[in-house]
Amino acid sequence: MSPPAPDWGAGSVGPGGAITHRTYARAGLFGNPSDQYGGRTIAFSLENFYAEVTLTPAADGDTSVRIQPHPVYDSTEYGSLGELVTRTSTQGLYGGVRLLLAAVKRFAEHCAAHGIPLRSPAGGAAGGSGCGDGDAAQQQPGAGLDPASMDAGPDSGQTVSGLRGFTLSYDTTVPRQTGLSGSSAIIYSAIKCLAQWYGVPASSLPPAARPGLVLSVEAEELGVAAGLQDRVIQVYGGFVHMDFGPGGCYSRLDPGCLPVGRMYLMFSDNPSESGKVHSGVKAKWLAGDPQVRALMSQVMECGVEGLRLLLGPPDEGAGSGARTGASADAAVTGGAADGPVAAGGGRPVREERLAQLMNRNADLRRALFGDAVLGRSNIRMLELARSVGAGANFSGSGGAVVVLCPGGQAQAEALRAAAEAEGFTLLPVRLGPELEHLPPASLPRT
Repeated sequence: MSPPAPDWGAGSVGPGGAITHRTYARAGLFGNPSDQYGGRTIAFSLENFYAEVTLTPAADGDTSVRIQPHPVYDSTEYGSLGELVTRTSTQGLYGGVRLLLAAVKRFAEHCAAHGIPLRSPAGGAAGGSGCGDGDAAQQQPGAGLDPASMDAGPDSGQTVSGLRGFTLSYDTTVPRQTGLSGSSAIIYSAIKCLAQWYGVPASSLPPAARPGLVLSVEAEELGVAAGLQDRVIQVYGGFVHMDFGPGGCYSRLDPGCLPVGRMYLMFSDNPSESGKVHSGVKAKWLAGDPQVRALMSQVMECGVEGLRLLLGPPDEGAGSGARTGASADAAVTGGAADGPVAAGGGRPVREERLAQLMNRNADLRRALFGDAVLGRSNIRMLELARSVGAGANFSGSGGAVVVLCPGGQAQAEALRAAAEAEGFTLLPVRLGPELEHLPPASLPRT
């Protein structure tokens, strides 16, 4: 039986003491991908899809740690050469085993470096006495487990070798390679399972520290190009504004200011590896490329303008909304923004402005990465949304777009028909629950 850790949220304990934690997907709305560049983003948790990790305790005295491959996503056996090619083309070459391995390794090293003791579920403790309850950010490195002694043998003193073992397994409903943060959902679910299993209280790994820990698994262990945005929204849940600049903070947006009833997710059944999309741009940014720097500054402004529109009165913001939407820098995108998204017809003014800004953000991303990198499928989803007068932006690194239909149900049905005719799926957005406290967002200073 695992030690009590009731402050780890909505994890469930099943037969035999198995612990299961769920993490939802996320969708970026504005400012993405400026989270890697000190920018501002707005994103929301997506209840439509989730990943779950289950930790099943080993028998008493069994210290083995096992990672269980998923029967589909980690398969090494295929019915034919054609099946192998098809499945690896649509699902990628990597499953979730490497994510779980990296999560366990990084979790153990993080606890050791920050003096966070791991309690053996079978009794006793590793790395110290008690379950320290100080903020992880305030604890001194080296105060607990030494990573070098983690498997030094039964007589080495402070080791984790004697801790009761477990098996980690996972499942996911997040469509593969759609940039909806399915990988970090698996990693964060695993970390929550491990923390509950080893009796680590949430105060020793507070919400503010968790996005960075999850990102370190992907960036430092797996070499994935990514920023903090996805991990922040998966830790805090709900609808969040994120300021990644000096002295920045995360703040809570009222779900009521998001027109969820007119928002949809469109994704491809033939996606691409999302982590590769960031390569190249980051190097140019670091090298001081003036065009990349200028474009990224405009992407950041989309996050600021989005906050103004969401927090402002519903029928105000016409000047800034029209400026960032309808014009949409034709010089940057070859006129792609000149679509049928025009105010009028009795549609809510703010929703029109939001749709225009989504188009603006998407155009800037195209200018940054180029259509060849983003892929024809991703560009086609934007085109389909604009063809019916909707606004659309990339929800992440590729494979899906988030869509706002200011024209309501009729507009959405027209888009659904067009999307399905070309093999895309369109689903209504379901906003995920708020999970951790954040201060309310406020209008940016002018």
